[in-house]
Amino acid sequence: MLKFLKDWMLPIAIVLGISLYTVYHLTPAFHPWGHWLHPAVQEGQRLVIAVLLFFQFVKISPHDIKLSRWHLGAMLVQVGGFLLFAALALVTSGTVKMLLECAMLCMICPTASAAGVITDRLGGDLAGTVSYVVMINVAATFLIPLVIPVVNPSESMDFWLYVGHLALKVFPVLILPGLMAWLIRYTTHKLQRRLMRWSSNSFYVWGVGLTLAMVMATRALLLSGLGAGAVAGIVSVSMLCCAVQFFAGRRMGREKMESITAGQALGQKNTGFLIWLGYNYMTPVTSVAGGLYAIWQNLFNSWELYRKEHPQKD
Repeated sequence: MLKFLKDWMLPIAIVLGISLYTVYHLTPAFHPWGHWLHPAVQEGQRLVIAVLLFFQFVKISPHDIKLSRWHLGAMLVQVGGFLLFAALALVTSGTVKMLLECAMLCMICPTASAAGVITDRLGGDLAGTVSYVVMINVAATFLIPLVIPVVNPSESMDFWLYVGHLALKVFPVLILPGLMAWLIRYTTHKLQRRLMRWSSNSFYVWGVGLTLAMVMATRALLLSGLGAGAVAGIVSVSMLCCAVQFFAGRRMGREKMESITAGQALGQKNTGFLIWLGYNYMTPVTSVAGGLYAIWQNLFNSWELYRKEHPQKD
């Protein structure tokens, strides 16, 4: 059973998440629960992200957080792509602008904390992934408030309020797990060793997080009210952004371990953050891009894990 779950965790989580929200959406008797179910799913996903990041910090030392050449290359791809699509969105309108906004979000969205789980299972460098998670979250927190108000102005929110909203979303999930893990590392070595043994179960925690992400993704798509043409456009944009970033990351690595690490760090996104950002601060339909990106990245991850667990025999 455990081997089956390891082999099929991703597709099971994707199907389960889609099915759960679809059943809720089609069953009016469940709708009165929606006012607390949706916040519960959002906060549940934030908790899962924090737990995953905690177990990753438990396994590495602060001295392992180092800057590599591929970190700079990945940052250039994300920030450069974000700024390019933002500039194009400024001179367009209608559906084209909406698709460019989707591309903006897909590019700047920070790396998922779960990227370390997949990187570790594929034989990559966990410390390199966690280093980039820290870097891109800090960069995105300060860059997004500078750019999004220009592309999509809001009269009800000033710059520092914007920064505060994003900081409250990102920093507690990013900083507190690391501080707690390193406090344990330097004060209670016995507990740290026990947690390191438990960290192998983080793959199953990630399965729960993926299920919650797919619930949010399905909700965004079903409530968007988009026509077939717009949906097709978002499907194409999100798929292309996903493919480009995984491919670019893999090309940055000079050896197999570094290639795996850079590919996952650049391609695997915190899609819950992407959905939240699109829904609250951009055109709400752009949140659909986050849901679709979650599908593409996890289908790719499923394929990678299957190849790792079932190597082809010569």
